Amino acid sequence: MIANLVALAAEEEQSPLVPPGPELLIGTLAFAIVFFVFAKKLLPRINKTLEERHAKIEGGIEKAEALQTEAQSVLEQYKAQLAEARHEAARLRQEAQEQGAALIAEMRAEGQRQREEIIAAGHSQIEADRKAAAQALRQDVGLLATDLAGKLVGESLEDTARQSRTIDRFLDELEEKEEAAR
Repeated sequence: MIANLVALAAEEEQSPLVPPGPELLIGTLAFAIVFFVFAKKLLPRINKTLEERHAKIEGGIEKAEALQTEAQSVLEQYKAQLAEARHEAARLRQEAQEQGAALIAEMRAEGQRQREEIIAAGHSQIEADRKAAAQALRQDVGLLATDLAGKLVGESLEDTARQSRTIDRFLDELEEKEEAAR
């Protein structure tokens, strides 16, 4: 092929499209040398760099996928912990409400018991005061009745035993009449 070009160039006058023979030979030889150098030295380095970049990109993608998977796992754990915390808060709130209700019921029962104790103590105090008043009244009425009877009879009824019997009999008769009237 080169020989044909050289022959064609020699036959014709110099064509602007076909370079002269020696230039064509030197150009072809220079191209072969550059091609050989590129093929032996530069091409393996370029391929190696491309492979390294490809490996880096693949590694980066795998690493990103791993990180995304880990992030998803952490998110799921967070959601589970959040749900558990909400459940625990609801449980604690329910326990607090139950304890509050139990405390209120206990305090009401204690208040009721104290009220009943106060009422019972008041009733027993009233009963004791009534008995003391009745006893004091009985003595006062007895003394007044004895004085009045002594003035009516004209003799002194100062004998304590007799006075006491008379007063008791008189008051017993009054109580019987009162009970009969009820």
